[in-house]
Amino acid sequence: MIGEFPSCVSSVCSDSRAVEKNSLFVAIKGTKLDGHDHIYNAVDNGCGVVVCEKMPSTLKSDVCYVQVSDSALAISILASNFYDNPSAKLKLVGVTGTNGKTTIVTLLYNLFTSLGYCCGLLSTVHNIVGEEVIPSTHTTPDPVSLNRLLAQMVDRGCEFCFMEVSSHSVVQKRISGLTFCGGIFTNITHDHLDYHKTFVNYIAAKKAFFTMLPAGAFAVVNADDKNGLLMVENSKAKVYTYSIRGMADFHAKLLEVKIDGTLARINNGEEFWMALPGVFNASNQLAVYAAASLLSVDKYELMVKLSVIKGAKGRFELVKNNCNKNVIVDYAHTPDALKNILSTVRELADGQGRVMCVFGAGGDRDSSKRSEMGLVSVKYADLVFVTSDNPRSENPDAIIKDIVSEIDPVNMRKVICITDRKEAIRVSVN
Repeated sequence: MIGEFPSCVSSVCSDSRAVEKNSLFVAIKGTKLDGHDHIYNAVDNGCGVVVCEKMPSTLKSDVCYVQVSDSALAISILASNFYDNPSAKLKLVGVTGTNGKTTIVTLLYNLFTSLGYCCGLLSTVHNIVGEEVIPSTHTTPDPVSLNRLLAQMVDRGCEFCFMEVSSHSVVQKRISGLTFCGGIFTNITHDHLDYHKTFVNYIAAKKAFFTMLPAGAFAVVNADDKNGLLMVENSKAKVYTYSIRGMADFHAKLLEVKIDGTLARINNGEEFWMALPGVFNASNQLAVYAAASLLSVDKYELMVKLSVIKGAKGRFELVKNNCNKNVIVDYAHTPDALKNILSTVRELADGQGRVMCVFGAGGDRDSSKRSEMGLVSVKYADLVFVTSDNPRSENPDAIIKDIVSEIDPVNMRKVICITDRKEAIRVSVN
């Protein structure tokens, strides 16, 4: 450390534009920008402390400079300490996996809220502090925003917080300063290889979350996923499994699957109705049942609540309409998620109607999954409308071309490419 550490720090930040007088600025080397290039801007804007991995060539006498080996880790710990370690004052449960995160955290939030608890939610759709809805920009916020939100939850009297934990947030150490009382693993399939480069790296990122769980925490893992138990090999947490295919600590036998829900038998005992349809949703609801049980919720209360509680908007959401059609909205963005949705719809249709699918793929993301999604769509749907979906900086027509690139000529007969998303939806329902 060079210089005198100030008696007061007004804020912690990694964006030099957000610096104010007496801020603590952390220079982080990101994937696109390097905060070390903006240290002088932060100093000019009035910061009192600079935390960095590499000291700048010119030092200002009234600024304290602290050199660390890992700025990303440092800001997570600093942010947690700045906001008085709010995660330790809550029962914080993290959910990770390729699919199902948003559904599970939303179900948990809705469940515990319905039981009379004040809760917080951190999800892809939005964040909620008590009952205040706050827009979400990332699946898992940056460390400062994350701890600020958790501190607001503590101030509002929240007892629980349920949050999505993305693989990016683990690798970037956004959650390193947090204390979790439990973690849930849903599944792992092809996704985010544009960032992680290999599937092995992607698995390692998910696994690292469970490795960081403290002794005394619980880890609930999906035994139906071949990598489920791999996730907890090095975890100090108490491990529990859940399954809809075989025996596990929490297991369910599906008795009836309908468009409006699923009838299941839990642990060879009571039968109860799950409000969300589909095999994949039965697995998600079983994970909720397991976690809530470990958080001391009575099983009969659980069964009553799960029979009526709905999940997140845009997750297998049945939309009422005047088209005399069953319209389902889902944000499936991986081959496995799309397969789960379409195979469920196909099963529910039971040969009584055509299955039509409207989908696209986001730009500037893992492009290798696009053709896989195209193949899945023509396997399970009778008619496929391939369209644009948030192309970002890419040409939407080029993305559509990637999606259909491996579909054979016979199956291309059931594909209609319409770049305009609104037009694709309009055509599909008419």
